[in-house]
Amino acid sequence: MNELFDKAKKLLNGWRGESYVFGRGVLPQLGKLAAQFGKNALVVSNTTYMKPVADAVTSALKSAGVSLAGGLIVPDAGPNAPRADVYRIETYILHHKPDVIIAVGGGSTIDACKAANFLATLGGAVSPEIDHWFGTGIVSEALKTTGKKLYPLIAVETSASSGAHLTKYSNITDPVVGQKKLVVDDAIIPQYALFDYDVTASMPIPVTIDGALDSIAHCFEVFSGLPANAPKEKFDLAAALTEAAVELTVQYAPRVIKDPKDMEAREAIGMSTDLGGYAIMVGGTHGPHMTSFSLVDLTGHGTACGLMNPYYAVFFAPAIEKQLRIAGKIFKKYGYISEELDKLSGRELGLAFAKGMVAFGKAIGAPTTLKDLPKWNDNYVDKILTAAKDPQLDMKLKNMPVPLTAAKVDEYMGPIIRAAASGDFSLIKQMAS
Repeated sequence: MNELFDKAKKLLNGWRGESYVFGRGVLPQLGKLAAQFGKNALVVSNTTYMKPVADAVTSALKSAGVSLAGGLIVPDAGPNAPRADVYRIETYILHHKPDVIIAVGGGSTIDACKAANFLATLGGAVSPEIDHWFGTGIVSEALKTTGKKLYPLIAVETSASSGAHLTKYSNITDPVVGQKKLVVDDAIIPQYALFDYDVTASMPIPVTIDGALDSIAHCFEVFSGLPANAPKEKFDLAAALTEAAVELTVQYAPRVIKDPKDMEAREAIGMSTDLGGYAIMVGGTHGPHMTSFSLVDLTGHGTACGLMNPYYAVFFAPAIEKQLRIAGKIFKKYGYISEELDKLSGRELGLAFAKGMVAFGKAIGAPTTLKDLPKWNDNYVDKILTAAKDPQLDMKLKNMPVPLTAAKVDEYMGPIIRAAASGDFSLIKQMAS
């Protein structure tokens, strides 16, 4: 019996119950879920490298008496959910008016379908422009005002990555300026989610690494971002999610890289990313995620977050000592930290933790400095700092363990970004207490 797996499953079942179907070999259950809403499903999926999955989805639906809207599968979204793909998927919804939308793919496709859903529903009554909807709670308010309802949405996750199938977030990118922005709204959480971990066996190793790093980022950022007066119940839940997700990732990611067909390891990474999805429904992410939005044209989202977490950890260290020790003990257990964390405090504790994260990143072949990214150049420093001052990203500044204002971004975030570019932790400034 694998106690770590049991712990992860208990957490996920306790959270989502029957609205989430996960495990190995569960894809055929999709038909029963979809049939609850009607007999006409708009399926959005890749049909080239993911054709076996798309075929299995079609078969599951057919067995339950559910047909494809328009008799076809809608092409999925490109990486990072470009806004053009959101508008394209929206037109299919408007033309076919399905009983249910089924998003089959990774975070990008699921996020695009979330956005296309609310645009198709509310675009005529409020605004058809995606920019109007960036921020928190805007969709819910519009639904309340108009009395409209979103189309039922089922998310079929195919990649251990962002947890998009479980969450209230939709990340949409403007490729022209290379900037990602965020919709945060409980109304866009899929009614049902399904993740058959067997499907991830076909995922390329870089995609798997990206997802594994994203799971750690989600859990650790939420955990570290909890205010000092957070209720004990919330702190304990965030701690449990972080401990489980980090250990699943640190123990099993090296195994997946060694043997991509190691299905026990694939299942572990899948559950780890699901726990990351749970975490970002408990609290908010902050600095590393905000920085990642400006790196969409350089690397995957999870990789960007994973790369940045050690550098922000040093900056935040005096405010998050308890969280650093709890998460750090797992990196120490698997040999990535040599220091006795209980004997360290403040910046020294942050440095030991950060170096452990970097050591793990190197062990799985992930970039650990911004200069490791092939297209990185110093112009991105100004891009990141400018984006951090955008009022639509203000929530990320406020969620930081050491909250910043736009006026302090250059003074304190600037050194963090430059440290991440070079790998030199000494560049990071500490705020006076």
